Amino acid sequence: MNSAINKLLNYSRLEARRGFDNRAVVGGLQKMLDPWEAEARETQLSETIILLVTARLRDYPRLSEGSREEILRGLWNRIEQEIPELKGAYSGEAVAPAPAPDPTPPPPPVPEPAKEPSAESSKPAAPSIEAARPDSPEESQPIEDMPAATRPETPTEPPEPLSALNAPLTTISGIGPRSATTLKKLNLETLGDLLWHLPRRYDDYSQLKTINRLWYGEEVTIIATVDKIIVRKARGGKMQIIEAVVSDGTGSIRATWFNQQWITKQLSAGKAVVLSGTIDQYLGKLVMKSPEWELLERENLHTNRIVPVYPLTAGIGQKWLRKVIYAVVDRFARRLEDPLPESVRASAEVVPLQVALQQVHFPDSWEQLQRAQQRLSFEELFLLQLGVVRQKREWEALETNPMPVSDEWLDTFKASLPYELTRAQSTVLSDIRTDLAAARPMNRLLEGDVGSGKTVVAATAIAITAANHAQSAIMAPTSILAEQHYQTLKKLLPDGAGIPSESIRLLVGGTPESEKQEIREGLANGQIHVVIGTHALLEDPVTFDRLGLVIIDEQHRFGVEQRARLRAKGNNPNLMVMTATPIPRSLALTIYGDLDLSIIDEMPPGRMPVETHIFLPSERLRAHNFIIHQLQAGHQAFIIFPLVEESEKVEAKAAVDEHEKLQEGIFKPYRLGLLHGRMKTEEKDEIMEQFRRHELDVLVSTSVVEVGVDIPDATVILIEGANRFGLAQLHQFRGRVGRGDSQSYCLLIPDSDDAAENKRLEAMESTTDGFRLAELDLDQRGPGDFLGTRQSGYLELKAARLSDVNMIEKARREASRLFEADPELQHADHQNIAQSLERFWSSAQGDIS
Repeated sequence: MNSAINKLLNYSRLEARRGFDNRAVVGGLQKMLDPWEAEARETQLSETIILLVTARLRDYPRLSEGSREEILRGLWNRIEQEIPELKGAYSGEAVAPAPAPDPTPPPPPVPEPAKEPSAESSKPAAPSIEAARPDSPEESQPIEDMPAATRPETPTEPPEPLSALNAPLTTISGIGPRSATTLKKLNLETLGDLLWHLPRRYDDYSQLKTINRLWYGEEVTIIATVDKIIVRKARGGKMQIIEAVVSDGTGSIRATWFNQQWITKQLSAGKAVVLSGTIDQYLGKLVMKSPEWELLERENLHTNRIVPVYPLTAGIGQKWLRKVIYAVVDRFARRLEDPLPESVRASAEVVPLQVALQQVHFPDSWEQLQRAQQRLSFEELFLLQLGVVRQKREWEALETNPMPVSDEWLDTFKASLPYELTRAQSTVLSDIRTDLAAARPMNRLLEGDVGSGKTVVAATAIAITAANHAQSAIMAPTSILAEQHYQTLKKLLPDGAGIPSESIRLLVGGTPESEKQEIREGLANGQIHVVIGTHALLEDPVTFDRLGLVIIDEQHRFGVEQRARLRAKGNNPNLMVMTATPIPRSLALTIYGDLDLSIIDEMPPGRMPVETHIFLPSERLRAHNFIIHQLQAGHQAFIIFPLVEESEKVEAKAAVDEHEKLQEGIFKPYRLGLLHGRMKTEEKDEIMEQFRRHELDVLVSTSVVEVGVDIPDATVILIEGANRFGLAQLHQFRGRVGRGDSQSYCLLIPDSDDAAENKRLEAMESTTDGFRLAELDLDQRGPGDFLGTRQSGYLELKAARLSDVNMIEKARREASRLFEADPELQHADHQNIAQSLERFWSSAQGDIS
């Protein structure tokens, strides 16, 4: 017998003989868990059993004797399922006198009635979560002081039907129509929504750090009371500094914020507040600069437990919501049926769902919380990967006509190009050539930084397709980009691929109707080999004779249905999607995990990196003079603003107003254009065309300035409010310059001089590696900047982080392993996961692309 199992059996038998008094081990049965777990791992005991034992016995001392007997008996029943030869080894019969009845009331079937919270009050009355028993010793205690609930590894009661979680919140006594309306602002409408309304952080009130124990440079959270708060002006009145002095009885510290006067309306003297941030130093005294903060309700301060802190909205108090969620967790969590098969849980080393949901809301320890978070994160990523792997398999099952070319043909084509391919381009081209020669359609994502040479790779793929008597279609998001591709391909294809110039056509919204008709006829009869266009390609009259290759540029700008409609115009055509946005590895494994990935990670020789510099707001005139110097040398410039028009609520410069000021002021001798998202498509195209023809010297724009637009004479881009943009977006802006032979520059001006805000921008100065910046951006801002219109459901992930590469890789391994064993998920143990998979992907539909 395994030595760890033998010890556990002896402890359990002795505990039963003693009447479950928790004295079989000195200090209590829970004291043996850490050394026992270490021995169990050393002796290679099943991870499932280890998790069973540690999770069930962690709360053992808090239980009554009757509950302890039930826990041990249930534990050994589970162990016997894992190790059948142990059947009957533990009888669990007590020989001591029968224990007194457990004074703790059982979990209630439904929460007790409570007063409905007022939508105007931030501290509504809290509903009772106890059963209606007048002798309950904990009836009036707040949740923070209640002992942890019994948390078995598997439900001790019949599984709760999932349909019960679809019940509206008004089924909870104490939540009326007014409260339900308020909760709807948090997207909480059903009991299931409450169950999955996860805490945004946790406060361990037993380990809070007091002000007198703070050290310079450490990241801390303190709880204090506001003594005073003032606003003072700096830099000639252009900046407002909000200063709050807070104290906690052991000392005081100053916290400062910049240009956020609204804080004074909430942090008035006497308010209790939670502050989180880095301890800095100013004039020899410790301070906190721009800390995260939130008001604290004093009655929430209780020791000896980890307290969840939930996202709120006006009219909902933290304490009230915490108690409502406790009622739902206590009622449902332990009764839910776990969708993950036990084989997957054991292989992935994650705890059951019942334990995870209880511990993620009301954790007994940081270790238990971490395990719960890992389990919930794994489940979401596992479902995501199941869908991705399924899409990839469905694509690989399709058939298409192979399109091979000989080495001699390829060498001849490459020799016709105006420049030699880089190593990275040659590697990617080899992948594409292999794909096109296969009997299944290509499904490839081509990543490459701005200016890395994606278009010439696409041109080679088009040439291979034409050599096999098939047609190609390129879809770009704007007429300007489509026109740019059209001009480039007309230079590259006729000589190298022998494609007549007249069989390469451009189809955009502005194409005359007579020409559109001519192009449609040429595509239908096969006389046109290559068409480059925008959404106009999706129109029903556009048909192809033999569509063999679909290329989608800046693919995140197109939705699922648009890509599918273009693909449907051929018989399983090859698909290549291109993006100039560097995609972090974790996202490539998830959002784009159904595509084969190729990366052009090398710039063509001679391309000079764009110099990036941060200017303080007070140095704006210096930045403008630098631009004028570039204009005088015959170059052009971009000036980017975060907003279209100024707003009273947002203190940021806006394009429309600033364009007028700049044109009438320092840039009066020059021609300034204006571009923003409220303009019609035709107006935007005309402005960009004027800028490209050098009829404008400076383009003042919001973030709509197009990715990939080639303006060789533009050598400087100034980005106002740079702190408001993600690093990936800033990197895209930077790619608007540096397309010619001259040294180019990117100037960043944040909203304030605050070093904490500018620190993130320093990464732009230190590296031109788009992938490094993308990783930082994903960590700091989440996946929104990378998703576009592909699968918005990825933003709905509640527990998982799309930057967690290790967990994503684990989920992908487990998903692949499950599909290898049961591709259709027809096994009895896989029915729950099959249903969960359909629910998950019904709200985050992807494309086989």
